[in-house]
Amino acid sequence: MTQVWQGEKVIGVTRVEAGPCPVVQVKTAKAKDGYAAVQLGFGLRKEKNIKKAQKGHLKKAGQVSKDGKTNLKYLREFRDEVKDLKVGDIVDVTTFAVGDTIKVTGTSKGKGFQGGVRRHGWHGHNTTHGTKDQVRTSGSIGAGGIQHVLKGMRMPGRMGNEQVTTANLKIVQIDEANNILYISGAVPGARNGLVLISGEGELKTVQPKAEVVEEVKPVAEAEPVVEVIEEAKAEAVNEKKEEAVAEEVKK
Repeated sequence: MTQVWQGEKVIGVTRVEAGPCPVVQVKTAKAKDGYAAVQLGFGLRKEKNIKKAQKGHLKKAGQVSKDGKTNLKYLREFRDEVKDLKVGDIVDVTTFAVGDTIKVTGTSKGKGFQGGVRRHGWHGHNTTHGTKDQVRTSGSIGAGGIQHVLKGMRMPGRMGNEQVTTANLKIVQIDEANNILYISGAVPGARNGLVLISGEGELKTVQPKAEVVEEVKPVAEAEPVVEVIEEAKAEAVNEKKEEAVAEEVKK
């Protein structure tokens, strides 16, 4: 995280690189997909690290580089029907505005196997007489007559590494040149993690830039000038010789 000053107030923000994200596929409920969704891509990686099925999927969308060295690294879907959206459109930070309220979905940090005090926020047992080393233990988990643990019982176990959505976050600042959003507060996940940002409003897209092909016209070969220069030098030498002979004759 970092901080951004707004007047005399400082706000803690998280820098998130948001795009450019090309539209790879548009799914509709009427088609064979059976549901409406938009599939976006993000990031680049080498072609050797992509499976053949995914390569074919990207080629249909025209998202494979001509040199074949880089392709989209992530593919994620947003379950919503968006009108006037076609394959090849690009979604970037221009679809957001400062002050927008968004929600961010990501994978939280994995913390391994943790006890109930850290995992569920228990305060532990009272440190009075007889407690000894049982302060952070879970204690009784119910009656013994049923001979099994009830579902949903809060107990020690694996913590983190699960999908978390943080809502009511606001965009404080936008860096359009570098496609970076400054989001107030913290977002789920570790550094270099993948997050999905969604919000209400109209989705704005950017058309991909067309490649400009420069035509190279052949340049006419220049005529050789060496011979002309040599002839001029020979004429100058002959003139000097004639002048020298004329001077000797006068003497």
